[in-house]
Amino acid sequence: MGTIQMDNTVKTTPNTFTIAALCLTVVLTCLPTLSGCATHKGSSPSADSYYLNPQKNLSATGRVTIIELDNNSMYPQISEEITEALFQAIQKKQLFGITILRHNNPQYKELQLDSSAHYTLEQMAQMRRQLNCNAILVGTVNTYQPYPHMSIGLNLRIMDLADGQLLWALEQIWDSTDKTTEQRITNYYNAQMRSGSSALREQLVAVSSLNFAKFVAFEVSQTLEPRQ
Repeated sequence: MGTIQMDNTVKTTPNTFTIAALCLTVVLTCLPTLSGCATHKGSSPSADSYYLNPQKNLSATGRVTIIELDNNSMYPQISEEITEALFQAIQKKQLFGITILRHNNPQYKELQLDSSAHYTLEQMAQMRRQLNCNAILVGTVNTYQPYPHMSIGLNLRIMDLADGQLLWALEQIWDSTDKTTEQRITNYYNAQMRSGSSALREQLVAVSSLNFAKFVAFEVSQTLEPRQ
């Protein structure tokens, strides 16, 4: 993978909403190429599977609204489960304030918050006012398979509503049958449940969609800060 180079600033000169929207479209469409965001089956989120804008500090974002994830899998419930798990894991990081906007919320339809959409500056300004936030986290559950071959594939991004810049993005598949993932599940439980952690609890991660979603969300949350 080459060095990540991204200039995704949206210009805001007068009468350039169309040009700004086009610039944003190019950035989001070309993200996998520009940022080196590859999908790594069985590996923890590595530097080439996510992008963190070096010109922005996520902890200075203030407030982020996580939009309930779209779902391309055949299991409708996983979208709600992983969205809730992401909310809880990110909230624990205390980098910024965070709220959830569910698909059944009237504001979701009113603002036309499709994760694949490319928003104009006018739309982003409206989101900022109505959702009372400075950025949105949107994305899709690309794949999901239940036990005995539990796996989750996510495509996520955080976008600054003030200028349209991409703040963070990730594309990753987690496969519970992969040996390295099994080891990371063990490490996760050792870290999160120091008292009374058992092999049985570790095994529950690999068979329970809710527990596996929490593990995935924990790993996602670790990519929101620069590596030490």
